[in-house]
Amino acid sequence: MMRLILTLLTALTAIAASAQEIPLTVKGKITDASTGEPIPYASVHLEGTMTGVSSDGEGGYVITIPEDGILIFSSIGYTTREIAVEGRSSLDVTLEPDTESLEETIVIAYGTSTRSSFTGSATMVDAQTIGSRVSTNVTSALAGTTPGVQVISSSGDPAAGDATIRIRGIGSMSASNSPLYIVDGMPFDGSISDINPNDVESMSVLKDASASAIYGARGANGVVLITTKRATGSSEAKIRFDARWGSNSRLIPQYDVIDDPAQYYETHYRMMYNSQVYAGKSPAEAYAYADANIFNQNNGGLGYQVYTIPAGEKFIGTDFRLNPKATLGYSDGEYYYIPDDWYSETFHNSFRQEYNLSISGGRDRLNYYGSVGFLNDGGIVNNSDYQRYTARINVDWQAKPWMKISTSMSYAHSDSQTASYSSTYGSSANVFYVTNMMGPIYPLYVRDASGQIMYENGMKIYDSNQTNFVRPAFVGNAVRDNEVNRRQNYSDFISGKWGVVLTPIRGLSITANVGLTNENSRYNALYSRFGSQSATDGLAYVSHDRTFAVNNQYLAEYKTDFYGSLHSLNMLAGYEIYKYKEQFLEGQNDRLFDPYVGELGNADGSSSKQLSSYTADYMTQGFLARAQYEYDGRYFASASYRRDGSSRFAPGHRWGDFGSIGAAWLASSEWFMEGIWWVDMLKLKASYGVQGNDNLYPSSNYARKYYPYSDNYTHSYNEQTGEYSTELAYKGNNELTWESSHSFNIGVDFEILSGLLRGSMEYFSRKTVDLLYSKDVPLSSGNPTGYYPVNVGSIVNNGFEFSFDGIIMNRNDLLWTWNMNMSHYRNRILSLDPSVSDKGIVGGNYIYKVGGSLYEAYMRKYAGVNPKTGKAQWYQKVTDKNGEWTGESVITEIFSEASQYELGSVLPKLYGGFGTTLNAYGFDLSAQFSFQLGGKYYDGTYQALMHTSSSAGTAWHKDALKAWSPENPSSYIPRLDGDTSVGQTAVSNYLISSDFLSINNITLGYTLPQRITSMLEVESLRIYVAGDNLAVVSARKGVDPRYSMGLGSLTSGSGLNSGSYSAMRTVTAGVTLTF
Repeated sequence: MMRLILTLLTALTAIAASAQEIPLTVKGKITDASTGEPIPYASVHLEGTMTGVSSDGEGGYVITIPEDGILIFSSIGYTTREIAVEGRSSLDVTLEPDTESLEETIVIAYGTSTRSSFTGSATMVDAQTIGSRVSTNVTSALAGTTPGVQVISSSGDPAAGDATIRIRGIGSMSASNSPLYIVDGMPFDGSISDINPNDVESMSVLKDASASAIYGARGANGVVLITTKRATGSSEAKIRFDARWGSNSRLIPQYDVIDDPAQYYETHYRMMYNSQVYAGKSPAEAYAYADANIFNQNNGGLGYQVYTIPAGEKFIGTDFRLNPKATLGYSDGEYYYIPDDWYSETFHNSFRQEYNLSISGGRDRLNYYGSVGFLNDGGIVNNSDYQRYTARINVDWQAKPWMKISTSMSYAHSDSQTASYSSTYGSSANVFYVTNMMGPIYPLYVRDASGQIMYENGMKIYDSNQTNFVRPAFVGNAVRDNEVNRRQNYSDFISGKWGVVLTPIRGLSITANVGLTNENSRYNALYSRFGSQSATDGLAYVSHDRTFAVNNQYLAEYKTDFYGSLHSLNMLAGYEIYKYKEQFLEGQNDRLFDPYVGELGNADGSSSKQLSSYTADYMTQGFLARAQYEYDGRYFASASYRRDGSSRFAPGHRWGDFGSIGAAWLASSEWFMEGIWWVDMLKLKASYGVQGNDNLYPSSNYARKYYPYSDNYTHSYNEQTGEYSTELAYKGNNELTWESSHSFNIGVDFEILSGLLRGSMEYFSRKTVDLLYSKDVPLSSGNPTGYYPVNVGSIVNNGFEFSFDGIIMNRNDLLWTWNMNMSHYRNRILSLDPSVSDKGIVGGNYIYKVGGSLYEAYMRKYAGVNPKTGKAQWYQKVTDKNGEWTGESVITEIFSEASQYELGSVLPKLYGGFGTTLNAYGFDLSAQFSFQLGGKYYDGTYQALMHTSSSAGTAWHKDALKAWSPENPSSYIPRLDGDTSVGQTAVSNYLISSDFLSINNITLGYTLPQRITSMLEVESLRIYVAGDNLAVVSARKGVDPRYSMGLGSLTSGSGLNSGSYSAMRTVTAGVTLTF
């Protein structure tokens, strides 16, 4: 019955509309109500259609519409008016100045809002800010510009994919902490780098429950709304072409290591000597030991001799100095050995080029935007380039006054190479780890006895320990492997959205949207027989990953102001269903017939053949509702509700209820504020809500990621018996259910002195309960993984955000603005599983404990150097007869007796950004910075460079030259004696400040005067230079605190930065033409 009534209403509306469409030409003038001055270039459009014009330079306009049409008049800085034409052919209009600038539009969930009426917390980044960044990834524009947002990039690889985004802290222990990405109203399942930043109009970050709770299951960690560009109004086609050319270079320098071969030998020789003297040997015995073993890789030596020493003379004297007669370069009659600079041989600058072409416009009822783009982003090591082709088309068609049809379609193809590196510690195949950590005495290439680099099959022969010397620390040759191995990624990504909006009666809109994403990616890896796979004649690995997602969305929205009363109401109801499918296939084999083809059809091995595949499905569905109320433009209230179901939970536990409430008071509109002339806007707001999270094990295999409630088995077939067997691989939990976040937000928005200063100050609290967590269980329980998924415990993040911007100077030809934001939050564990609530969950470098943080450092505590002996000292807890700490500590020189201590959270106390923009006489200059203060960062690379573990042959940090000695008894660095008792253990003296200041972007441009561009038949022409990711100032050379959240050890977390792809600095010059 309801469907029939709706159909009849729609039909009657259409008939009435067509009957009333009698054309009428309306003329008039638009003026300022306060001054009487004309308003140039104001917008005039017919309600319910896309028909519109702009007023001319004198405020005049002419438009043809139906005689009973309603015209909407608007202009920036003025209050919008709606006027019924009622058959009049002449209509002059006055607009009231909107001095409070309250109608700034903010993109929110399922629509838009205004700055004045929005009750939640959101920050919007515009197209100008996005366009100034020279980056593959559009979310890089959030760094330093958006309060409450931390952007963490563990790799500078052009093809690395998405940065890690954290909004208002860490909301979960084992489940995902990543935000939900929404592109043009639909969930986005691809890589953010598949979106061309040139196509993005704005990004909104929704931070509190009032803003994001309506997204339910996927919005617990905040929402990033990305809106792509569309044409508005009726206009001639506008063509825009942008071209950029530039250079990429390594941003983060190498640590301050000993790079002089002689000094490196001397330092290692001293350490070998000390290891014997401090073990009780005489000086003569110690010198004899060092002399005999300095080149012996099997007994603590360096393996290689690269100096020629006069016959019968010592290599290094008793003064620990290289023999002055020694000459660099050594031949054993078969090979010639001389050091190479692995760092400079590996890293280089690269070329970057980008081209974007777009066309937009509209006629009558049709608006369109289309674009194509190409990016070639060169890497800073060979075989790590990234290419991307993109295309997009957005079309809006007002088919009828009561029907609007829209579509958004995009395509991205990427072709990238991956360098030889990984996220694991200490791999000799990691080109970044090896080049950063290699001692300065080792040859990169093999040379014949005459000193010439040797070749084989037309390629240089790299030194991989095949000469008469052997490196003690690194096997193979990662630089060689990076040259001869190939890792190729191909990806095709298609995204589409098709929608229709019906407006059968005034105020009611019914929307149906269908969105889909489809990605096909292929990975080819060739491990060459000329590299590390020489023993197997090469190896090929191939994988194919296909994902397909469909999101159906049905919304009904009703807006009313109750016939011009002081009340207005906006109600939204809807249903959404999301289906996702992933299909994965992989295989590998060795014995490559053609050494240059990394395909399985070229691999003839049998013993190493592997093949596997899987298909996984995931689905959510939700019912949603929202109401927004406004009274007299002063009081605002909102409420939302969503009921979500997720296939990640077992039947009976799949549904969760989420929602929010919010309120705002525009105090500046009250009568008692009328005399306070310098306050343009003052708004108080508060919100509370509950959101859900179902994404346990986001990085695990498909069975645990999509079916964590279900037991998972591996199976095999015995050809001898003809029987199948199964083995439990993962123990699920069918009682598993939603993790819930309870968010509270209170804040104030203000604007004073006619826009000279605007700002927002907010306090937030985000409590997560029923944490999705991997609980440790003994293997004796029959669980082979040693853990079990449960809902247990709770955590809270609370803090504040400040955001300010304003105008420094505003004159006829000069506008100078500034912006700044800063955030602070504290992460605290409120409860844990009862089995561990007393002593917490202890790891090698962290502790989860009630009252502590998820980033609480728990390490051996350094007590400095014994000034008499030079030995390292450590704190040891004094315990009672029950083994409990009494609160007192003693100092010990025996590392195995050192105790772990709670050293506080490593999270920063304050982070944010600031920037400025200057427009003057055609020039534009912008700069954006980000900073972090008060946190800690575990520098595991520095620990490795100080040789706390057995690491002969790796680089030494120059701080080793400042180590304790009888001549330097006040040093904080222990004596060099080869003591490796610390090993890879996390200790407090390598926990350093994570403070940093980053120059994110500086852009300088010039727009040619119109008198010149008109002669060229160009609407505008701008030339510019831009620098992105220009510099980072941190506590130690070589450290980039943006790499991780700070917690780590020598082999994990932040300690892995030496093995990652270094961040890149990009400098480009470009030109933008508009026709």
